[in-house]
Amino acid sequence: MIQFKNISKHFELKGQTVTALDQINLDIPDGCIFGLIGYSGAGKSTLIRLINLLERPSEGQIIINDKDFTALNSSELRQERTNIGMIFQHFNLLQTKTVAQNIEMPLKLLGVSKAERQKRLDELLEFIDLKHKKNAFPDELSGGQKQRVGIARALANHPKILLCDEATSALDPQTTKSVLSLLKKINREQGITIVMVTHEMDVIESVCDFVAVMEQGKVIEHGSTLEIFSKPQQNTTKNFIQTVLQQQLPVNILNNLENKNHNSIYCLKFLGSSAQETVVQSVIKQFDISLNILFANMTEINGAVIGQMFVQLLGDAALIQQSVAFLEQNGVEVTQAGVQQ
Repeated sequence: MIQFKNISKHFELKGQTVTALDQINLDIPDGCIFGLIGYSGAGKSTLIRLINLLERPSEGQIIINDKDFTALNSSELRQERTNIGMIFQHFNLLQTKTVAQNIEMPLKLLGVSKAERQKRLDELLEFIDLKHKKNAFPDELSGGQKQRVGIARALANHPKILLCDEATSALDPQTTKSVLSLLKKINREQGITIVMVTHEMDVIESVCDFVAVMEQGKVIEHGSTLEIFSKPQQNTTKNFIQTVLQQQLPVNILNNLENKNHNSIYCLKFLGSSAQETVVQSVIKQFDISLNILFANMTEINGAVIGQMFVQLLGDAALIQQSVAFLEQNGVEVTQAGVQQ
């Protein structure tokens, strides 16, 4: 487990003290994919760089598998860092070295024998599907291929933790999907704990088991990805989720309604797509009201489907209240819908 205990980080900038991280307390379970998301300047990249102490905290402790990294001497820290790999937004490959030489570099620095280096290199080239690019140089590779080489290099020393700092933000959507699939494979097959920094909620949605939302140097919300998506508490979190799961009714849909009564519009949130269809059908059959489906979307988080449906309920007020109560009794979260401006 990775634990941040009362972590703060201050920088001096033009004679002023700037607080990048402010009293962070956070646990990252072993063997998971954990996402850190926030807008630019939230402190997420600073936080991930504390894990291998590329940045040292001004206050607090970094505890990994019961070892306080902030208390280690230089020799002990150097040894522990061999268990942590890191991949970067802009790949950080050596331009004058081949794919093979880039991947081998960490092993060479550790004094691993040539035979062992070759064995590990062959394994990694096979794993990232780039055997045919073994002797190519970075400028001969696509962005996705460069990042795969970066991933292989990070895995060279059999790390227990893999840090990914905006690893997909420089890639196109299709390549991003491929790289995320590879990272998920690494996690599931090798049990490596992966900590990802991103500003893209669809990255969190695709691969993360847990997520922490950061704002102005603080963790404002954290939990399982399913929990955060289904019941976001903070406005920043809701804004991120809005990018992949519509939280408000688009105003153009409202403008096209014959009855524009905002109070008649509700948002129904479901966990499980089959339940969504069954419950809505039951409301239509049992209550003498008009239920118009205005907009619906859904997403899948770790095998669980979260669905949202915006509906307009028209009819007798008492019957509408009864239908809302019926929906809630059947596990549907019902709220008055906001309208996107």
